[in-house]
Amino acid sequence: MKKNCLECGEPLNGRIDKKFCSDYCRNTYNNKINKDSKNLIRNINNRLRKNHRLLSDLNTTGKTKVTRTKLLDGNFDFNYFTSIYKTKTGNTYYYIYNQGYLALDNDFYLLIKKE
Repeated sequence: MKKNCLECGEPLNGRIDKKFCSDYCRNTYNNKINKDSKNLIRNINNRLRKNHRLLSDLNTTGKTKVTRTKLLDGNFDFNYFTSIYKTKTGNTYYYIYNQGYLALDNDFYLLIKKE
């Protein structure tokens, strides 16, 4: 029984377990299958990149205080970060790669850069 390409339907020649007639069809098929998860990952990575860029722009010295308003004005999204570090004293630092922030009193944030 002849098999057909899963993407374009062309008859397959060659190995018995072959599923696609070409690399193009294989890539097209797999891109369709993974489209939703790739979009989610791309959107999250874009958000992380924007957050990281904003923290880098605001924290030029390695340690800076800024207001929550300044972060929000730059469209910072507090829901996206790459790691959390809790100190022995109970402080919680949120990191986006090497750029971190710590919530302080009166809507201030300490921005730090991990070397």
